[in-house]
Amino acid sequence: MSKEAVFTMKLEPELRAEFMAEAAGEDRPASQVMRELMRDYIEQRRLAREYDDYLHRKVEAGRASMRDNRGRSNDEVEAVFAARRNQVAADQA
Repeated sequence: MSKEAVFTMKLEPELRAEFMAEAAGEDRPASQVMRELMRDYIEQRRLAREYDDYLHRKVEAGRASMRDNRGRSNDEVEAVFAARRNQVAADQA
């Protein structure tokens, strides 16, 4: 990947000094560490967006199900799973 862009940022001198010292302590260029941090941040944000989209689709599917009278109340779901738990407990006894 070509490294032609320059990124300038302002930060506290102490933060810069500590960062540079840590990078040097690992014998790594600060620019390499920053690229990794940026890539990690981008990946975290991508995963968060994907999860938010997934959650939105799941909630909307549940709402659509309820609108179409295909949903179940919490009491109905609890009753079904209570019966399943009881059956598993009986099978293990």
